[in-house]
Amino acid sequence: MPVNNSLIEQKTKTAEEVATLLPRHVTLGCSGFTPAGYPKLIPVAFAKRIEEEKKIGNEFSINLYAGASTGDELDGALAKTGALKLRIPYQSNSHLRNLINQGETDFIDMHLSHVVKYIEHGILPKIDVAIVEAIDVTVDGKIYLSTSSGMSATYIRNAESVFIELTDTHPLELKGYHDIYLPNHHEKGLPINIITPGDRIGLPYIQVSPDKIKGIVRSSKPDAATVFKTPDEDCQNIAAHVLSFIQHEIKMGRIPKEYLPFQNGVGNIANAVLASMAKDPNFHSIQMYTEVVQDSVFDLIDAGKLEIASTSALTFSEKGLKRFHENIAEWKSKFVIRPQEISNHPEVIRRMGLIAMNTAIEVDIYGNVNSTHVMGTSMMNGIGGSGDFTRNSHLSIFMTPSLAKDGNISAVVPMVSHTDHNEHSTMIFVTEQGLADLRGCPPKKRAELIINNCAHPSYRDRLREYYENALRVSRGKHTPHDLEKALSWHIQFLKTGSMK
Repeated sequence: MPVNNSLIEQKTKTAEEVATLLPRHVTLGCSGFTPAGYPKLIPVAFAKRIEEEKKIGNEFSINLYAGASTGDELDGALAKTGALKLRIPYQSNSHLRNLINQGETDFIDMHLSHVVKYIEHGILPKIDVAIVEAIDVTVDGKIYLSTSSGMSATYIRNAESVFIELTDTHPLELKGYHDIYLPNHHEKGLPINIITPGDRIGLPYIQVSPDKIKGIVRSSKPDAATVFKTPDEDCQNIAAHVLSFIQHEIKMGRIPKEYLPFQNGVGNIANAVLASMAKDPNFHSIQMYTEVVQDSVFDLIDAGKLEIASTSALTFSEKGLKRFHENIAEWKSKFVIRPQEISNHPEVIRRMGLIAMNTAIEVDIYGNVNSTHVMGTSMMNGIGGSGDFTRNSHLSIFMTPSLAKDGNISAVVPMVSHTDHNEHSTMIFVTEQGLADLRGCPPKKRAELIINNCAHPSYRDRLREYYENALRVSRGKHTPHDLEKALSWHIQFLKTGSMK
């Protein structure tokens, strides 16, 4: 815990005291990017106040902005009050997801790199209050964030009032991991001088006027521990296809022998790829420029293969966090934690020529990707940063098992039920069945590659049948579709519970 200073002593309050200060109709900008570095005490106290005051007829409405998803103490607590009216830009809480899909909470699914501009240009409701988790606050208003950066700097800059949850769950050696830099969106854009993932161009803290800080709540509440599953056979097969392809690209001279920086999405497949890189003798020193670093990074460190990892959050399991704390001083040269506008900035992504690896809910035979909506209408989590990286990386790879729901859903379909990434942006598709390289291919060739290489055998013949019928119905047009049957697989699933 930081040593007491006059600012902390003067501003210290309980979470309940802060909750009484929050307006009944409020736009909150909160720290957190995945369940890392989000406020945990103030939102719960605010939710309790809401429930109590609703009994006497007081109404509340909350717009909640965070970096990405957060823990249940923030998203869940506020969603359960029924007062959460708007959420941006990404979420993964089951209760909140249900409210979104029931139409009770509005959700704006945004590219993460766009959020700052929308806020600072007044396109979104202005921020009234910022609530951030920090490990230290100095007398002159330097705020040292905890395990994420996300949108914290922007929210603090634009909020009228700032409240801080001062956590003692991380060592003070976490100071220096952050590199806080934000472009000015009200002036002509200047270059962002990041050439390699380890470059630092900002400050390790957020500077704010001490007068803007209205309360500091001491906290010993840890982040919700992320649970990682052991990669199954499908994940391992997908990883093997990806690694083999990267080595092929090196041989072809399209990727340098020292590699390009890697970006990986969240989840078991991405973890399996990094774990496989750690074990594969063909892979050596690796750089990462990504949004979230997970436990799989430890495999690379153990193998002596991690050079640097730039991220917007450190999202570890309980065991992984303990290991991080044990090595926190030694590993300061291994990690940089950036605001998400920089971690996801198209300019930086394009300059560094990343190899991006993200997951999909479904893909269609022409290379369109749905990464957000189940059966075209139900929001899962959001697009997050996948669009930022897909459109701007040197090489974009989408990965998914070919089957879902015990084989009742094919991840390869005639036409996606919702499009997040169209065929103009996608390049490589991988399932446990194989890999389809769509670069330089016209639509009909794409269909052939995806059906033959990526679809599960139990659905492959039906996809061929659809494609051949679409050729006849459309009379061989550029992108053959039979519009009467293009979404028939989804309709059948909604009626029967299976695409079979």
